Amino acid sequence: MFAALLDTWSHGMLRVARSYVSTDHSAEEVVQDTWLAVIDGIDGFEGRSSVKTWVYRILVNTAKKRGLRESRTLPWSAFEQDGQATGGHGPPPGGRAEFTAAWPTPEGEALAAEVRELIAEALGRLPPRQRVVITLRDVEGCTSDEVCDILEISAANQRVLLHRARATVRGRLASYYESVKQPD
Repeated sequence: MFAALLDTWSHGMLRVARSYVSTDHSAEEVVQDTWLAVIDGIDGFEGRSSVKTWVYRILVNTAKKRGLRESRTLPWSAFEQDGQATGGHGPPPGGRAEFTAAWPTPEGEALAAEVRELIAEALGRLPPRQRVVITLRDVEGCTSDEVCDILEISAANQRVLLHRARATVRGRLASYYESVKQPD
């Protein structure tokens, strides 16, 4: 059961942790520390929330502590200039599409990759609280109640943060599409 949870939740936990820390490596360490804390504290789990909410609350607290510690120093990676985008996982697999669906074109794949990069950049520029709320809601699929429990915020605050985050990302996408719109 634990292995299934680890496989199912770790990728999403990395995204949430990355909202608080400065590097992918730090986010991986936060996730590892979270799982260790879960193992150490499982006997103390009282069932007042779902297991997922409990685990994500541990993750957020661990990530906040790590992020605060990192904010006092600059990692070596901040000085690297490799130009690589983070968070991308390559194009979606073409695989076997439905018979009526068109095969992906190189142009379509390039545009999709560009839009994914644009969204990742927009998310990365959000204030941390907005970034974690939109990540939990729209990327991880958590409910409003789960996000409130994980972040220990009110439902109204969660709605405001989510609205502002979505509006910012939507605005960035609108600006992008306006700039690439071809004249008729």
